[in-house]
Amino acid sequence: MSFQAYLDNIEAKTGLTPRRFVELAHERGFDETTKATPIVAWLKADYGLGQGHAMALVHVITKGPQISTKHVGSSGAHADATDTLWLDGAATNPDR
Repeated sequence: MSFQAYLDNIEAKTGLTPRRFVELAHERGFDETTKATPIVAWLKADYGLGQGHAMALVHVITKGPQISTKHVGSSGAHADATDTLWLDGAATNPDR
């Protein structure tokens, strides 16, 4: 599953875009210096997310939408179209 697909699945499950999760995390005091453990605990407790989906959001919350180019354009299961994740909702993604 691509990184973007993880984010799209999170939105489908929770009704919240990745950008909204970033906003909510910042309201809770989480930022680029926060370790994964408290963010994952929050996402699991409040939104019922599993470890993989929570870790995808940890990346976005702590590192922003930029991802490694390692899988961009590859043919593997984790291939992403670009090295920048779309955070504003699957319906508005111009790469769809």
